Parts: sequence; C-alpha cells; structure tokens
Amino acid sequence: MPVQVGDLAPDFTLTSQTGESVSLKDFRGNKAVVLYFYPKDDTPGCTAEACAFRDSYTIFQETGAEVIGVSADSPDEHQKFVGKYNLPFTLLSDKGNQVRKLYGVPATLWILPGRVTYVIDNQGVVRHIFDSMLDFKGHVDEALKTLRSMSAV
Repeated sequence: MPVQVGDLAPDFTLTSQTGESVSLKDFRGNKAVVLYFYPKDDTPGCTAEACAFRDSYTIFQETGAEVIGVSADSPDEHQKFVGKYNLPFTLLSDKGNQVRKLYGVPATLWILPGRVTYVIDNQGVVRHIFDSMLDFKGHVDEALKTLRSMSAV
C-alpha cells in the first residue's frame, strides 16, 4: 500500500553521491524533509526539476527543511549530475528501487519510474504528496507551500 498523507514516513538508509549512508531517521526531531523521487539523472525533465529545487534551496533551508532526491542512478552518476548542475542537496542511490517500492511510487506507463515528492515534517509524518511527471516546478512550489503552512501553524 502506498504511503499516504498522515502516515509515518518509512525509514530507509541509502548511499549518497559522496558515498556516505543517509537515513531518513537522522532528520527526525531536527528538520522537515522534502523527499523527491525522480526517474533518471541528466534527462531533460529531471534536470529541470533538480535545477528548480536548486534555485529555491535557500528558501527550503530558511523553512527548516532539507531536500533529498532519490533515483536508481549510482552514487557516481549522482556525483556527476550534482557537479554538472551545482546541486546543493543530497541525491541518494536506490539501486533496485527498493525505497521507491516501499513508498509505493507509481510507474508511468508501467515502465518509467514515477516523479513524486513527499513533504515530511520534523516528526517524520508525511504532510503532503505531489505526483506529476510533467509539472517539474510544481514539485518545488507545492513543497514550499506545504512547508510554509506547517510553520504558520
């Protein structure tokens, strides 16, 4: 069953572009997390989305959130993608798509890995889910809107 708003976000540990292990639980109690799943590094849509997150990264930091991208690309592929586009956030390698499956991220046309963003509060609760293959900037806009509403409460 896919993760839904109000659920405790499933914990996981994956390898980042720098080779370090990153666990979702490490952020619990500290920061909100904008966890976005995307199909593939250095493709037009994924580059547009990553650059939109990059361009708003300081705003995410000001709201107390960390941005984390997840795809099946290797840490080396992530490192090249980060370097090429000067991405200031962590990308995690989900070889075998185990975390993608854990969250229930759907595939598009049953073959292309989906593009879904989860806003997770600092207690680990999923507060918003945005699912769109083509509205790349919408992932950023929806996440920021959710984070701002969370801080206004």
